[in-house]
Amino acid sequence: MVYDAGLADEIYADSAGIADWRIGELPDQRAIQAAMFRGYDLSGLFARQINQRDFEKFDHILALDLHNFSATNEICPQQHRFKLQLLMEYAPAGYPKDVPDPYYGGADDFDEALTLIERATAGLLAEIKQKNALLP
Repeated sequence: MVYDAGLADEIYADSAGIADWRIGELPDQRAIQAAMFRGYDLSGLFARQINQRDFEKFDHILALDLHNFSATNEICPQQHRFKLQLLMEYAPAGYPKDVPDPYYGGADDFDEALTLIERATAGLLAEIKQKNALLP
């Protein structure tokens, strides 16, 4: 969405988990397939754990569910807690507040998670563009 909006030089996004379980690994094959079906290339994405530099570097720290929000909040320095939110706060009204973890489900669960993430990400991007008049 950032590339499609012509904002790749202005907005940088990254992904990190709260634990060190799969550091350095590619995303789950089902996630890769769901993403590929919609035109997203996850081949350059490798699992990493959130770190203290992330809280300084990023304007937004977004959790997919309350569990991850709570765990991230525990390690987030007080001065950066205002950056921490649930991603789904940016989704249209009527959507759930959490993105259900699709890991123990099937391909349809990954597709549904991606749908939720897309809806919320569109709302986030619209808000960023609105707040930053310098962006196209």
